[in-house]
Amino acid sequence: MAGNGGARGEARAGGDAARGGTAKPSLAAQARDAIRQRIVDRRYPQGARLVEREIAEELRMSRVPVREALRSLVTEGLLELLPHSGVRVRRLERADVEHLYEVWEPLSVQASRLAARRVARAAPREPDGLAALRASLEVAERAAAADEGAREVAAHTAFHEGIVALSANPLLARTMEQLGWQLQLLFGLREEPAHMREQHAAIFRHIAGGDEETAAASTLLHVRDSRSVALRSLFGSEGSGSDGGDGVSGGRES
Repeated sequence: MAGNGGARGEARAGGDAARGGTAKPSLAAQARDAIRQRIVDRRYPQGARLVEREIAEELRMSRVPVREALRSLVTEGLLELLPHSGVRVRRLERADVEHLYEVWEPLSVQASRLAARRVARAAPREPDGLAALRASLEVAERAAAADEGAREVAAHTAFHEGIVALSANPLLARTMEQLGWQLQLLFGLREEPAHMREQHAAIFRHIAGGDEETAAASTLLHVRDSRSVALRSLFGSEGSGSDGGDGVSGGRES
C-alpha cells in the first residue's frame, strides 16, 4: 500500500483547487495526515502500539502536535486507546466492517442521487467536479493494467469522494469525511475485483446523464456488492453477525 498518497493526489487532481483550500496546515494537522497515511499504507499495521516519542522523532516534530494528532485519529476511529496508556492502530473486526457499510450505504446512494441532480440542473454545462470524477476512473484503469493495487485503491476511494464533492452538499461532505479514511483502509485490505471498475463506470454514466434514480440504484448495488466482497475477502464469509474474535490481520488478497 505504500505510495497511496501520490495516487490519491493524481486521482483527485483539481479537487483541492476547486474547493479553494491553499492554507498551510498546522503542525498537528501535518502530523495527523502523516500518521493517518502510514496507517492506511499499513506501515503502521493493525494492532500496532504507537509511541508518541518515537513518532515525534520519526516526523521530526515535538511531541505536542503528535499528541494532538493521535487524539484526533482516535476520534476518527483509526486508533484506539489502550487500557492504561497510549494508543494502538485499530484492528477491524467483522462488526466494524458491517457497521461501516450500514452507514456508508445510504449516504453513498444519496450522494449519487444529488450528484446526478446537479448534473441535470447544470445541463448543457458540465458542472465542476465531473471531470475529476472521470479522471479517477481513468487512473483506476491505468493502475489495474499496471497491476498497481495501492494506486487502484486510491483511485477508487477518490471516485467515491468525487461523487460526494459533486453533490455539493456540505453537510453530507462533512459526514462522509469522517468515514473516508476508514473506507480507504478497508478497501486496501479487501480484494479489488475487476467488476468493481465496471460498476464505477456504470455509476459515472448515470450521474453524467443526470439520471438520479438509476444512479442511486446502481450505487446501492455497488455498495452491497462491495460489502459482500469485503466480508468474503477478510473473513471468509458474507454472513452477518460477529463472535467478537474475527480481527483482520492479513493483507490484501488479489
